[in-house]
Amino acid sequence: MSKENIQSTYKSNDTEEWLDRVWTRPIGYHWALLFQRLNVHPNTVTILSMIIGASSAYFFAHGSYRTEGMNGLLMNVVAILLLAWANFYDSADGQLARMTGKKTQLGRILDGAASEVWFIPIYLSLVYRFYVHHDMEFQYLGIENNVQNTWIATLVLLVIALYSGFGCHSRQCGLADYYRQIHLFFLKGEAGSELDNSVQQQRLYDETPWKGNFLWKAFLKTYVNYTRGQEAQTPEFQRLMKKLRKRYGATENIPQAFRDRFRMLSLPLMKWTNILTFNTRAIVLYAVCLVDLPWLYFFFEVFIMTALCLYMRRKHENICKQLCDTEI
Repeated sequence: MSKENIQSTYKSNDTEEWLDRVWTRPIGYHWALLFQRLNVHPNTVTILSMIIGASSAYFFAHGSYRTEGMNGLLMNVVAILLLAWANFYDSADGQLARMTGKKTQLGRILDGAASEVWFIPIYLSLVYRFYVHHDMEFQYLGIENNVQNTWIATLVLLVIALYSGFGCHSRQCGLADYYRQIHLFFLKGEAGSELDNSVQQQRLYDETPWKGNFLWKAFLKTYVNYTRGQEAQTPEFQRLMKKLRKRYGATENIPQAFRDRFRMLSLPLMKWTNILTFNTRAIVLYAVCLVDLPWLYFFFEVFIMTALCLYMRRKHENICKQLCDTEI
């Protein structure tokens, strides 16, 4: 296995996180080689990653060493290993698709949905874990540990968890992925990125008959909403693309000098897109679960990750505004 072989399965050097380069991608590459020999389709690997990641929720629902002794610690270690395994498969599916050329629209949709399938059950398991193990928190806050207070606190945490998952995690990961695809678009062109837009996806949805395609139509509808959400958060980029199309017609006519200029300005933001996706979230999740403070993860996501996302969005929008107003 050479470094060059592994790098050939990257989306690009620009968009790879350090931890992925030294850990996730090399392991994912070995899995991709195995799946290639077994003639396993990348979409099957994605589905396997969903199943494995979601199954970790059962083990995250247990307390750790403080509340359940060695059994709790073991359960948390198993949960961590399962989620890491799911992430290796999430890397391997894309690497396999690039190795074999088996890239599909369904694969793109499934890949974007993978983290949702992992984290929704995990978030619910953390709320259940708090319901069972909350003695320390109640004692610290001076709350009487009775049934009524337990239910009230658990329901409050459930609301926070739902907001954390759907209001923060989904939007943050979706925007980070969008900015990476934008970067790849200017770096490699339309063929080298997966920069989809809602108009194209809506047309594909409208042209697909319901008969015999119910599940596919459901996937497409979800993806239409996903792309619309990305576009709604990036008005200056939408203005930039509209202006570029008006001036140059087809996107492949955009001058290389402009592409290079965009890449130079966008490259420093790639580290923030990586922080907002998986690795940082997973490390924090592992840490708070091992120290038996799982609820702390939601506050990290709601406040810290939201602040980072807002900063990234403001910087990217300013880049697009600057280019739109001065260079087109």
